[in-house]
Parts: sequence; structure tokens; C-alpha cells
Amino acid sequence: QVQLVESGGGLVQAGGSLRLSCVVSGDIFVINLMHWYRQAPGKQRELVARINSGGTTNYADSVKGRFTISTNNAKNTVYLQMNSLKPEDTAVYYCAITRGGDGYIYWGQGTQVTVSS
Repeated sequence: QVQLVESGGGLVQAGGSLRLSCVVSGDIFVINLMHWYRQAPGKQRELVARINSGGTTNYADSVKGRFTISTNNAKNTVYLQMNSLKPEDTAVYYCAITRGGDGYIYWGQGTQVTVSS
């Protein structure tokens, strides 16, 4: 069974940095996309960043210039480097991968990021 396990969340002061990691395990033949989403209290889950199989990245306007998504060479780990954090970045951050062929999305359980003001 495919599993995604996030780590690296925590409590930081505004202006600080965190790096989130997501380790993918199990049998998945082709991954088209790797994503980070987040969900703040009382809000819908939103796409933060994504990277495709060729290494092309996309970011939400709210995090451009501050967050960076990347993968390891084996493409079994996806990272989110978060700099210049703001209180409005406070959310549960979820890793996701999109399977090739049918576009099925696998989700991790999430990791809490809290930015104090």
C-alpha cells in the first residue's frame, strides 16, 4: 500500500524557517506530480506548491519567493522549504502525489505548522 509520511512541522516565530519532508513508500509505478497543500482552521484546503516529473514547479501567489518545493533524486521524498514565515502560514500541511495513468491522488496525514506573531 502506498503511504506518504510528513515530518518537520512545529512552532516558529514570524520570520523564521522550517523544512517539511514527505517520504513516499509502497508500489507506485509512475508519479506525475508531487504537491504540498495546507488547510488553516475554518478554511478550505489549498494548493501551496507542486512539482512535475520534469522538475517544473508552481507556487501559490501567497508563498512565491518564500517557499521552495523539491525532490530527491530517487523521487521518493518531497520537501517544502519555508522561509520568512508569517502567522497566516499557520495550517496543517499535507503532502500529496498524483499517480500517472488515471490521476489518482494519494494523501499524507499532515503535519502542523504554527507561526507565532
